[in-house]
Amino acid sequence: MAGIRRRYPPAKCFLLFLLAANIFCSDGSPNHSVHLFRTHEPMRLRSESILASLAAGNRTSLSPPGSSFSATTLSRIFSVTNYGADPMGIADSTEAFKLALADASRSPGNHHLMSDIADLGGSEIDLGGGTYLISSPIVLPCNPVGNFKIHSGSLRASDNFPSDRYVIELRSNSSQSSDNFNSEFVTISGIMVDANNRGGGISVLNSLRTTIIGCYIVHFSTDGIHVDSGHETLITNSFIGQHITAGGSWLEKQYSGTGIRLMSNDNMITDVIIFSAAVGILVAGQANTITGVHCYNKATSFGGTGIYLKLPGLTQTRITNCYMDFTSIVAEDPVQLYISGSFFLGDANVVLRSVKGVMRGVHIVGNMFDGSGADISIVQLDETAGAFTAVDRVVVGPNSVEGMHVTSTVGKASVSGNGTMWAVDFKPLLLFTNRIDSVQYAFLLDGTKFPGHALRSVSENRVVIESAAAVQATVYVQVEQCGGTMRM
Repeated sequence: MAGIRRRYPPAKCFLLFLLAANIFCSDGSPNHSVHLFRTHEPMRLRSESILASLAAGNRTSLSPPGSSFSATTLSRIFSVTNYGADPMGIADSTEAFKLALADASRSPGNHHLMSDIADLGGSEIDLGGGTYLISSPIVLPCNPVGNFKIHSGSLRASDNFPSDRYVIELRSNSSQSSDNFNSEFVTISGIMVDANNRGGGISVLNSLRTTIIGCYIVHFSTDGIHVDSGHETLITNSFIGQHITAGGSWLEKQYSGTGIRLMSNDNMITDVIIFSAAVGILVAGQANTITGVHCYNKATSFGGTGIYLKLPGLTQTRITNCYMDFTSIVAEDPVQLYISGSFFLGDANVVLRSVKGVMRGVHIVGNMFDGSGADISIVQLDETAGAFTAVDRVVVGPNSVEGMHVTSTVGKASVSGNGTMWAVDFKPLLLFTNRIDSVQYAFLLDGTKFPGHALRSVSENRVVIESAAAVQATVYVQVEQCGGTMRM
């Protein structure tokens, strides 16, 4: 009806007044306009959120940006820009992250996961696609909590970031934790972490069921990802490199640091690419699985290692369907090690390194090796620190090999001739020197004679068979090294 003025609710008028007052305090300069956008955009977003809540008849807090939201805030998604973080990556956003994390870590109820680990109900820290400069680690969360996520943006360490810390640290500042677990069911997703050559990327300490997914971690000087204690961490669909390169970098000889340092049990690394580091993956925990990993970090010929299993006597590691691109696998005193379905390119191989001379339950089967023709063995023994003296249940082969020296624990050969002695030398093929656990042989006679025959000697991996009379025959021999136990 004409002449009737529209009346706004008092809360809406108050918010519009605050927004207008802040905008008209500017001096009108272009530089100030840019600053104005960065300063007041979070207020605009917060105002819209509050107005929507009021329109729905909900109670909400009128807390300004940069302060903690009220416990009555309905959403459990916390945008760091609402706390004053600069999404352009110019101003230091560390304090804004601390405020956002403090609110996100408050439990909405009395529910728990593991005992004493508060269930945050799926609370999220949303980076909103921004790039944020930080001068100290983003420690999340500050107390034993679970069911939490941080995602969707980029974090870059400042030039004064501490060199002994990590950009993201999943640990507890509290002295109390449940069964030594600081957190449970925490997800770090879709984040680019740039350590600016000032420390590491992500550290996970005493955490249960953590997921790192879809991350891009670069410019670390220590570790891209460091997992210590706890278990069931899943690292998947991520890219890790000390230097951003697609291979063939002139800096490759200078690569240092480790892509993933796994000092924990029962974890999985799947579908990960490590494109630059001295060591791709270092494992010092048991019962871990590595699958679908492509390592082209630092070539073995330059002193690099693709996967280093540094848990002598208690390996319990499965490596399947991986691509070792000029980088080798090294295992110290391997016990229960399974390597299968993987591709080794550019003379990359498997090195079994003796520490205390123990090797048991090792299977290296069904892999592909492609080399340069330099006669490098697909599997090598490193007995620099001492010989392997306790070896049992080791199976190497069959594997598909091109341009490299075939090494196996099973050998087959035949020899033909007319005589009483037939000798077959397996030294070039067999993995272990002077060890044959079983021999099977068969005579194929050309004539009508049927002489007696016997296995006469098995020494230095050389098999000698003798017949009672001279005959024209072909002798087929098969030997194995994998059965039984050797003690020296």
